[in-house]
Amino acid sequence: MSNYTYGYARVSTQQQDLSRQVDLLETYNCNEILTEKMTGTKSNRPELERLKDKLRPGDIVVVESFSRLGRSTKDLIDLVNYFEVHDVKLISDKENFDTSTPQGRLMMTVFQAFSQFERDLIVERTKEGLKSARARGRKGGRPKVNQKNISRAINLYHTEEYSVNDIVEMTGISKATLYRYLN
Repeated sequence: MSNYTYGYARVSTQQQDLSRQVDLLETYNCNEILTEKMTGTKSNRPELERLKDKLRPGDIVVVESFSRLGRSTKDLIDLVNYFEVHDVKLISDKENFDTSTPQGRLMMTVFQAFSQFERDLIVERTKEGLKSARARGRKGGRPKVNQKNISRAINLYHTEEYSVNDIVEMTGISKATLYRYLN
């Protein structure tokens, strides 16, 4: 089975025209071009998800520019990493980026380094925030649950006279807490 080349084009509003992007993608002899008219800030992009489902190792994805692919730098890096992990080549015409070239592979390494750096910063900030909260006398974790309410909720549950919603309303504990203690 031969590899496929997919094009992906996106514009931010229904009024914008995809023609320029589609014309460019056709110069790459794409087997299929998927198009989307929706803002890049929306995480739900059905055509991009459909594209990801179609991809097989060795396939190629072509975009007019990175701005058409990712909603943010982090999203773009995550998508580039996704393609790399799934052995899918990525070409961005505007940035002259092609992961099948030595320069493209170098840029992949840089992307992955930035992605790891961002993850490390998040972990560091979380630790600093927890330390700061503890210094102010605050503790993390789940709030303590009143054992009397738990016992009452379990007893009500076992009577089989009340719905879970009724028990939650009567005792003030959450459904998740009730089920956790029942298990």
